[in-house]
Amino acid sequence: MIGSQRMVRHLLMGAIACSLVVILSSLPHPSLAQSPSDVSESNISESHVFESSITTWLDLGRDRYEAGQIEGAIAAWEEAVQLSQRQQVPVQQALAHTYLAIAAGDLGQWQIAQTRLDQALDRLEDAADDPRAAHVYGRIFNSLGTLQYHQGQGEAAIEAWDEAETWYAQANDDLGVLATQVSRAQGLQLLGHHRRSQRQLNQALDRLGTLPNSEIKVIGLLNLGNSLVALGNSNEAHQVLQESLTTADSLGVNFDRSPIFMALGNLARQQGEVEQALSYYEQAATSETPLTRIEAQINGTHLILETLSQEAIAQFQTQFPSLQEALQDLPPSRRSIYARIHLAQAWLNPLMSAASEAEIAPLLAYRRPIAQLLAESVEQAKTLGDGRAQAYAMGQLAQLYEQNQQWSESQSLTNTALALSEQLDAPDLKARWQWQLGRVLRARNDRSGAIDAYNGAIVNVQRLRQDLVSIDPEAQFSFRDQVEPIYRELVDLLLTRDSPQGEIPQANLRQAREVVEALQLAELDDFFREACLDTQPLAIDDIDANAATLYPIILPQRLAVILSIPGQPLSYAETVLPETEVNQSLDELAQLLNPIFPESRRLAVSQRLYDWLIRPLEPQLRQQQPETLVFVLDGKLRNLPMAVLHDGEGYLIEEYGLAVAPSLRLLSPSQQSSIAQTRVLMGGLSASRQGFSALPGVEQEVDQIAAQLSANVLINETFTTSDLQQQFNRGRFSVLHLATHGQFSSNLEETFLVTWDGRLDVNQLTALLQAQDPNLASGIELLVLSACQTAAGDNRAALGLAGFAVRSGAQSTLATLWSVGDLSTAQLMKTFYRILQEQPQLTKAKALREAQLTLLRSPEYSHPFHWSPFILVGNWL
Repeated sequence: MIGSQRMVRHLLMGAIACSLVVILSSLPHPSLAQSPSDVSESNISESHVFESSITTWLDLGRDRYEAGQIEGAIAAWEEAVQLSQRQQVPVQQALAHTYLAIAAGDLGQWQIAQTRLDQALDRLEDAADDPRAAHVYGRIFNSLGTLQYHQGQGEAAIEAWDEAETWYAQANDDLGVLATQVSRAQGLQLLGHHRRSQRQLNQALDRLGTLPNSEIKVIGLLNLGNSLVALGNSNEAHQVLQESLTTADSLGVNFDRSPIFMALGNLARQQGEVEQALSYYEQAATSETPLTRIEAQINGTHLILETLSQEAIAQFQTQFPSLQEALQDLPPSRRSIYARIHLAQAWLNPLMSAASEAEIAPLLAYRRPIAQLLAESVEQAKTLGDGRAQAYAMGQLAQLYEQNQQWSESQSLTNTALALSEQLDAPDLKARWQWQLGRVLRARNDRSGAIDAYNGAIVNVQRLRQDLVSIDPEAQFSFRDQVEPIYRELVDLLLTRDSPQGEIPQANLRQAREVVEALQLAELDDFFREACLDTQPLAIDDIDANAATLYPIILPQRLAVILSIPGQPLSYAETVLPETEVNQSLDELAQLLNPIFPESRRLAVSQRLYDWLIRPLEPQLRQQQPETLVFVLDGKLRNLPMAVLHDGEGYLIEEYGLAVAPSLRLLSPSQQSSIAQTRVLMGGLSASRQGFSALPGVEQEVDQIAAQLSANVLINETFTTSDLQQQFNRGRFSVLHLATHGQFSSNLEETFLVTWDGRLDVNQLTALLQAQDPNLASGIELLVLSACQTAAGDNRAALGLAGFAVRSGAQSTLATLWSVGDLSTAQLMKTFYRILQEQPQLTKAKALREAQLTLLRSPEYSHPFHWSPFILVGNWL
């Protein structure tokens, strides 16, 4: 029966092996071993006595596979193939070949897996009348889809899953249908079809909701919850996982809920909820399965050690001997290999990130046993023929030597890990070990070799753009920890002088600029959880001959700035000081922009930042006299308006028009256009909604602008998502002006605008703008968000602003970094539109500058708190 305890155990173990046991970064992916539609072979064949020996071998293979003993599983399934061939039982033979394809796929042996699936399909041709064939066909195509998914063949994978769903439906296998829907959702995500993927998951959730409480429903909800985590839908994922737990609770106390607790712990950890994550791991560690207990304990240890507190180190010292002993008692398997590696990672990560050796001194005594764990992992992976596990363990061992500054040994081991990864054509592992090789070569003063290694790492990271959130969990990338540093460290290398007085070659400056641009795009990909930005290299010369672009980037020991002026070589300046000091000054100025602080303190910090960012490049700027400065900003710089930089005599805005570009690659050469004849759609919310305060000045702002321009207005009760949609469906608008509370955050789920009936997020706004009649649409030229603010305490909150700007498709976005007085906002907006109407030759950047200067020169709004937070993102023409 589908609900048998044997099948539930199989599915639970598959879920653990594929998506739950790895440390923090364990996001699920369609797995060749993970299918809630699998059924016990003893049930398929119970009416066929002569098949019992085949069934025995198939079951034995599954038992070994569940325990991570892939080599033993392959041997059992090979025996099943031979027996079923001799006894002429094509259905059983096809299923055995399918299981062997699963094992080959787990080992990265893609061609062998494909051959096995072809053999399975060939055998089924002789079993067309067997009622069991439909289910096995579904199983084969489900595995084929996953095989293609792991090779980056998104379209082919979806076609295979469509075929699998058809066969599962024919076999009346509802859970098989659900499995393919979840897999197809991740396939769509691989192709960048985020909203279609979400609809697939919603369909799967609706179907699960119709099932009675059962073990099968628990597993379906568990797998669906983990898929939602992979797609970045953390809130919905938590709800689904909690429903899985509630359903499991209703089945009785003997039901093993540890995989659900592991999933909830991983999600809580990803969201920064440390105490909650530890609580879940402790509950998972009560599992009756020894390996699951060990995995949960390692997850907890890994999380605790990140604090580098003395209490955490003491706890590790207490736990390590028992964990080491428990691992020694486990039979060799893929899961036990990764358990060893993850325990080593728990120890390694603090050593790699510690500020001083004193912090980690007690941990250093464990270097030898950790090295032994990793060496055992390498040998076991060799024995099992698991190339991925071998490459991963070898690379981690190399990292241990790197930490110990044994550069020669680390380089040799890293090259071995890289060669294994090359054989597997695994770009995720290649990127990881090329980055490691770059670090080692730099430490050995081989700067040229290090740059080559970093370039290779970035090439492979970019190959992974489509699926950074869904690659194999044992090599899962955390963007902040394992992707972004590759870009930054390469820039640091490129901008390192050969001597204190040496010049940076133009080729290095050009490449550094390209890497900074690529980093900006990678950050937006990570924000959206999908690779949605198709770009082409673009120079400032192609956009505006009267503008200059500045690329400041915060490096560990310096603040570097590259200046690009049309028709001129790139210029470079740097200020040598620690990253902590730069960020401290940025935080300080952000605080001092509050009017309660004295002007003298604010100007002192503002001038300090001017001296770092602008003054070294003043000669070039004065010679060329650009009208507009365009900033491609980095890190905390994005949360601060460049307009407040002060040279001792005046603000930067008094000298130049200013704009911010997430990346010049996101722009396209376009002609400056007049706003005088454009149609404007305005939405505003003056009343208090969604816990946000009232904005009484919004009505004045809307009325004043509507009087100047041809505008359709939605205010308060009429400012709803559906009303906005109807307006866009009726006509063409080139300006969308939304005067309402909103928040920008580095978290996509916490970036939104407030409407009368709810919140409008980035993806909803995108769908709204793209749903208009294409025959009427000319695109949004200007998006105005006049009462938004960056999320407090979020160092990268301006990513949300860039997200709105990019996803809206608007050429330009005018928004605020913090919410200012609505009367001053109304005055600035009125002036901005009036200038654009009266002086159509002016660019948007110049019009905004004039509007800001109007406030700056007024008695009541001269403080930069009132005029500086308005920034123009995107095309400034």
